[in-house]
Amino acid sequence: MERIMWWGCVMMFITLMMMSLRAEGQLKAGFYSSSCPSAEAIVRSTVESHFNRDPTVAPSLLRLHFHDCFVQGCDGSILISGSSAEKNALANTGLRGFEVIDDAKSQLEASCSAVVSCADILALVAHDAVVLTGGPSWSVPTGRRDGTVSLSSQASNLPSPLDPVSVQRQKFSAKGLDDHDLVALLGAHTIGQTDCRFFSYRLYNFTTAGNSDPTINQAFLGQLQALCPKNGDGLRKVPLDRDSAAKFDVSFFKNVRDGNVVLESDQRLWGDSATRGVVQKYAGTVRGLFGLRFEFEFPKAMIKMSSIEVKTGSQGEIRKVCSKFN
Repeated sequence: MERIMWWGCVMMFITLMMMSLRAEGQLKAGFYSSSCPSAEAIVRSTVESHFNRDPTVAPSLLRLHFHDCFVQGCDGSILISGSSAEKNALANTGLRGFEVIDDAKSQLEASCSAVVSCADILALVAHDAVVLTGGPSWSVPTGRRDGTVSLSSQASNLPSPLDPVSVQRQKFSAKGLDDHDLVALLGAHTIGQTDCRFFSYRLYNFTTAGNSDPTINQAFLGQLQALCPKNGDGLRKVPLDRDSAAKFDVSFFKNVRDGNVVLESDQRLWGDSATRGVVQKYAGTVRGLFGLRFEFEFPKAMIKMSSIEVKTGSQGEIRKVCSKFN
């Protein structure tokens, strides 16, 4: 009997220890409330300062966080400089906003050295970018630590504008994200721009016959061809949301529904029955009501995405400079 009681106590102790370790490994809102109370305010003011000078930096900051989380998890690996580092992968061509992260980090180091991770800065600036463009706010869970690996060769599984929904679904599912998360996160394309080179094939050479993508609305096709003439400047910027590229709203989903989006991967959401249902819900029909669902589900998807394979506790490190390992 005593042996049974003893064994029971041991098992309870092990269970409590595991629960404690699991709790330590979880992210939580207000993680820096004691160790660096002004952390989130410093990041917010930094983003606001850069946004006021250049509003186009907002979607770039959101994209940085997304690209970081899909490779090695949300660990700041996208920020590392070096010829073989992640940021130099083909899929990360055109990423910008690194100076905002560096600026925030230098201020945080002056306030509370070696406390706030670069991975957490990425999560915080993504939130602030959404809020500054009129999108929803949420409590950002923090407590991530920075990774110690950054390889361009590991960025091959990043979602691509060329991916059909089946491939997008596979890539998102591998990170624990479902169809609702997929559609909600692609809704981030309600702000920002892309280059003509990433979609001009849809306008002139979609098939071997040299015609355009039939899913593009004909009136919109003419507009895109005027912006991106054949053999024109492939680096010319075009809004991802033709109606309100600077405002975080649901017009993107109406554009998907109506064949008015520039990226093939976005338009394919309408061709898949599961993702089309989500797009329909977000696009809605009654003004003033349809936006609420997206405003509620986007933060949930962001929190879920920003928790992908995070490093916590004693894992990783807290970088003093975001572009290089300690």
